[in-house]
Amino acid sequence: MESLVNEWLLHEGFWLPPGIHWKDIEMDEDGGRFPLPRDLVYTLPLAFAFIAIRCVFERLIAVPLSQHLGVKDQIRIRAPCNPKLEMFYAHNRRHPSQGEVVSLEKQCGLSQKKIQTWFRHRRNQDRPTNTKKFCEASWRFVFYFIAFTAGLGSLINAPWFWDHKEFWRGYPKQPLADAHRWYYIVEMGFYVSLLLCVSVDIKRKDFKEQVIHHIATIILMGFSYCANFVRVGTLVMLVHDSSDFLLESAKLFHYAGWTRTCDSLFVIFALVFLVTRLVVLPSRVLYSTLVGCLQFFKPFGSYYLFNALLLVLQALHIFWAYLILRMVYKFVFRGKVERDERSDEESEVDDDEEDEELEEDGEECSWKQRNGAINSKLASLADNCVLNNLTNQRNINCRLPKAR
Repeated sequence: MESLVNEWLLHEGFWLPPGIHWKDIEMDEDGGRFPLPRDLVYTLPLAFAFIAIRCVFERLIAVPLSQHLGVKDQIRIRAPCNPKLEMFYAHNRRHPSQGEVVSLEKQCGLSQKKIQTWFRHRRNQDRPTNTKKFCEASWRFVFYFIAFTAGLGSLINAPWFWDHKEFWRGYPKQPLADAHRWYYIVEMGFYVSLLLCVSVDIKRKDFKEQVIHHIATIILMGFSYCANFVRVGTLVMLVHDSSDFLLESAKLFHYAGWTRTCDSLFVIFALVFLVTRLVVLPSRVLYSTLVGCLQFFKPFGSYYLFNALLLVLQALHIFWAYLILRMVYKFVFRGKVERDERSDEESEVDDDEEDEELEEDGEECSWKQRNGAINSKLASLADNCVLNNLTNQRNINCRLPKAR
């Protein structure tokens, strides 16, 4: 088994540049420590620790904070209890087709309009509330802000932070500082916790892209740690954290109804995101990993896989930049950010349905008011006609004897 692992999983020709062996990077001459794959074992217990801390944080801090900031949840009409419709909703689909509505009409004895209304109210019940969205955004904001601050403090004096040729000078014999090792492990543990919670978190339009992002990030971080691409990896994590906490802070104020603060933070986030993800990362980091590193070693297996994973992340950045530019366009021409382009798909559809329902109710109420006013006018007009007829009849009766 050991020989199989060494031959396939830890093959030196894949992980290390030509002429370098595993024994060459076991320990530095000055006592420094190189990255070891067994260090990543700590990420899994850290992920479960993050999930536990998140539950406590949301209950004790996020929920009271949302109430203090004035986050309000929309009051929704609950769907009446109907076992047959509930079974169809749970086991089949949330949006029944016209043929399925007709079949349910025969089974339940309800009209098609009542069945469609029931499904609309039932979908609205499952929509996440503003408080839930606020709690999720606040947890991510706290982590990203702390991670960015700690990462910047540990990298500001690092030589590769300013000169990207230092990424590769002496590679792979580059000892790892304790601060950078724990920065790596903690970040990776957090992304593992996000991947474990992806089924219970709010599902947005880019749900699939988010899952791909989390998986690619975890693989990229674990692989780059084992291959000792840690200097590049720390800078990539710092670039991501620099805009992520701004986005989460804008969401917090959006859910609280602080429109001006939300719009200002969103503009700052958009600028930071576009500069860091579409300018700094490709021109400095990707260029260095694709071209600049070839001055120090010849391409090998890890070189190709590492750059492929970075290009997957960059493709996701371009996709999200498109969504952000759409929101910027709406902000410039309409004066405000109307909604998150990544908002959950179900809530967007149901919002429109709910608005239509309210409009129908409003039209019905206004028609009743107009109908009542018309009836009162007709009644008064009829009374006037009756009084006039009675008066005319009296005048006729009075004139009859004179006529005789």
